[in-house]
Formats: sequence, C-alpha cells, structure tokens
Amino acid sequence: MRKSAPVLAMMLAGTLGLGGCFSAVPDPKVSELDAKYMAMVPQAEIDPHFARYQIDDPTGEAPGTIVVETKQRQLYYVLPGKKAIRYGVSVGDEAFGWTGTAEVARKAEWPAWNPPAEMKKRWPHVHAVEGGPNSPLGARALYLHQNGKDTLYRIHGTNEPEKIGQAVSSGCIRMRNMDVVELYNRVPVGAKVIVR
Repeated sequence: MRKSAPVLAMMLAGTLGLGGCFSAVPDPKVSELDAKYMAMVPQAEIDPHFARYQIDDPTGEAPGTIVVETKQRQLYYVLPGKKAIRYGVSVGDEAFGWTGTAEVARKAEWPAWNPPAEMKKRWPHVHAVEGGPNSPLGARALYLHQNGKDTLYRIHGTNEPEKIGQAVSSGCIRMRNMDVVELYNRVPVGAKVIVR
C-alpha cells in the first residue's frame, strides 16, 4: 500500500524525533553532465536519519557557517532565522578523523582526485583518478584551508553512497552527490567550516 506524502512526513517526524520542526529540502537543478554522471554512480537507499532536511538550528553559529558533528554523522549549513539544513555524511574513522576550524578556499565540480603522499604510503595500490563518476570526490568538492594552508581535507561527494552515516573515510567529509551539489550551490568561497 502506497503512503501519501503527508503520512510519510508524519512517519519521518516521529522517526527523527523532530516533531513539526523540519521540512524536506528539494533536490537542486542539475546540468546535463551532472545527470549523466550521477546516473553512472551507484544508488543507495537513504536512511531517513541521514536525509536532507531544513530544521531548527542546533549549532548556534552564524548564518553561512558549515558545522560538521562527526559523532552524529551530520553536517549543518546555518541559515538566517535560526534555521539550518541538515545533511547526513560519512566521516573519517578514528585513526584519520580531523577536527578544527577552517574555511572553504576553493570549490570544484566533478574534481579529479590525487591521493596525498601519506595515503599512497599506506595503500600503494591507490592512484590518481580523473574527475567524473569514478572519482571518489564525486560531483563537487569544497577544499578546506586553515590559516591559509591546505588541510588536505575536503567536503565532497562520493561514489559510495551506501556508506553515508559511517566513519569510513581518511578524514574527509563525504556527502551524497545530490546533497553536495545542493550545499555547493549555497556556499561561497571563504565560508567558515567547523568540524567537531
């Protein structure tokens, strides 16, 4: 039996413990290239706990700030009016997690991936990948700098959407591709990022 949208919303509200203080955020419009590449990336069921919603802001930070709560596997983009958009993410496992304050120094669409030297040492089999559906950076990347230096950490899409909600990366913050496109469209270069 198919449930109506209001019934599903009420079920999700109960599941998420949000009562009446959340609303779904629609998918952004995407280019033909985005649609083509996204169709080539594996799809995964979305746990409602990690779906994209507009909620009451739990961070207390200024509008325009990105806050990543690593233990909750949630990223918040703070909006005016004490609201935020919440996205489910994957984070670094305990050995590779990073916390701190940074800023978005650069943004890229369907970026190429070149593993850092320390990652190549750990895993000699990894190699650079051109931008596109096979890149582990997915549809978009936000490059994080701290005190003017590249942290080598990114907020980016993924070609493994089934891992959203897990601690599996080498420190980067992974998002579903549609979510990272939505965030990318909102965030300017220079935006503050807090990873807790």
